[in-house]
Amino acid sequence: MKSIRVALAAAAAGIALTACSSPLQAGAAAVVGDERISADQLNTKVKGFEEALRLAKIEPSQLPLPVNQFVLLGMTNEAAARQLAAKYNMQVTEAEVDAALKDPGQQSSPELNLLSKGVVPTDARGYIRAEVGLKKVVDSLGGQQNQQAMAKLRADFGSIKVVYSPRYGTFDPQQGFIDTGRFGKLEPAPQQQQQQQPQG
Repeated sequence: MKSIRVALAAAAAGIALTACSSPLQAGAAAVVGDERISADQLNTKVKGFEEALRLAKIEPSQLPLPVNQFVLLGMTNEAAARQLAAKYNMQVTEAEVDAALKDPGQQSSPELNLLSKGVVPTDARGYIRAEVGLKKVVDSLGGQQNQQAMAKLRADFGSIKVVYSPRYGTFDPQQGFIDTGRFGKLEPAPQQQQQQQPQG
């Protein structure tokens, strides 16, 4: 069985999204800034992700979260990164997306790299576009080794409000999902997984 080392970073940037308790529209799994992620969108992604895990011979139990939470976190990371890249007017070309899709990151293959982020490998262009855009934002601010740049990025991420539907569990910005909502209790994900630094 393949092993999968998972990074629960906000768009692979090592920044926790800020969750708040504002009411959600009916049928929403989450709202990221002004972008709504519907339960139907989530369910479709979850089905694709479960199939991708099956093809990769990875058991869902190897993930640090239930599949629906893991995929939802990937979707909220993508939405936040896309909004932040748009704020800084970062453009990402198709060639840049193509190149990033081939990057294995810290995994043994590009497919495992995407699965480790809660992303369906066959439906990854949107996520990769957002991730590349976010990396360009980091670089434009001075790079990930620049403390002022990372502080600015954290502040920008903090300004993007994320609201999760309670049916998917309780989210703590410091610990991630700390319970599985209607699916029972869950131990917090290891802190070091949330502090993963940007891939590049």
